[in-house]
Amino acid sequence: MKQYLNLVQNIFDNGSWQTNRTGVRTLSLPGAMLRFDLQEGFPAVTTKKLAFKAAVGELVGFLRGYRSAAKFRGLGCKVWDQNANENAQWLANPYRLEMDDLGPVYGVQWRNWPAYKLIDPNQPQGQRQIEDALGRGFSRIGNVDGTDGQQSGVLLYKAVDQLRQCLDTIMTDPGSRRILFHGWNWAQLDEMALPPCHLLYQFLANPSKKEISLCLYIRSNDVGLGTPFNLTEGAALMHLVGRLTGYKPRWFTYFVGDAHIYETHVDMLTEQLKREPFEAPKLILSDRIPSYEVTGTYEPEWLEKVEPSDFLLDGYRHHEHITAPMAV
Repeated sequence: MKQYLNLVQNIFDNGSWQTNRTGVRTLSLPGAMLRFDLQEGFPAVTTKKLAFKAAVGELVGFLRGYRSAAKFRGLGCKVWDQNANENAQWLANPYRLEMDDLGPVYGVQWRNWPAYKLIDPNQPQGQRQIEDALGRGFSRIGNVDGTDGQQSGVLLYKAVDQLRQCLDTIMTDPGSRRILFHGWNWAQLDEMALPPCHLLYQFLANPSKKEISLCLYIRSNDVGLGTPFNLTEGAALMHLVGRLTGYKPRWFTYFVGDAHIYETHVDMLTEQLKREPFEAPKLILSDRIPSYEVTGTYEPEWLEKVEPSDFLLDGYRHHEHITAPMAV
């Protein structure tokens, strides 16, 4: 994980101090990239102890489309507690439903994206478009009236499982350059405790080598606490998708828009720069998760069936634990 330390040093050397919504200053650098060959090991931070169980617990919660901090806690992940229950702006938000509610964060968008179509039935192709949409799984939910009180459009809706569509496309059209999912929904940003930071995931399959790669774009990344979590989740997701589709994980490319270090994390990261990284561990998936390569049976429903205990780091050596507060 020298790449991670190089990024930290780059931010220390070239970043600029900025203010932000949390009230805790950040040393920020625009534009960063890390790239890992997962056949050489798993990108776990070794210059401190990685909260691996919490990270894979969060990933499992995303895969299940959870929006409750209580459900994430049930998976061993407590990182959402403060955003759910201690963020003053969210506590005053009319879209917050109850204690521990987070709104439609990450996994809700991944697995249940709200897709709408507004079609004018009076245009030449209007009726044909409505029939086509209904045939594609949309449901008619209402009419939209124009300013003159006359019907101006038919509103249709369906929930899109973006992640499932990615797996289906890997199986049916692996050469596609459109195998991606994202979580930035402009219409629902004000309904979330925290707008998504890791925004867009693109899978790239190589059928000739039976390898799968992932490009992940993150708009804003807390390098001290967030980056180790996001690297773990992205790489673990690659392994899971590869298991279910018959591909071996290969290149994990990690793009960051605003890479920043919080002022309260400077001491933690300065100490890590003094430590020599250990060799990368290996990720082991439980035999409980079916392998398409072995069975020849496509079982994407395992996206919801996996448990945090199905992910194991083998040979993980790390330096002693260091703590730092999360800025909310």
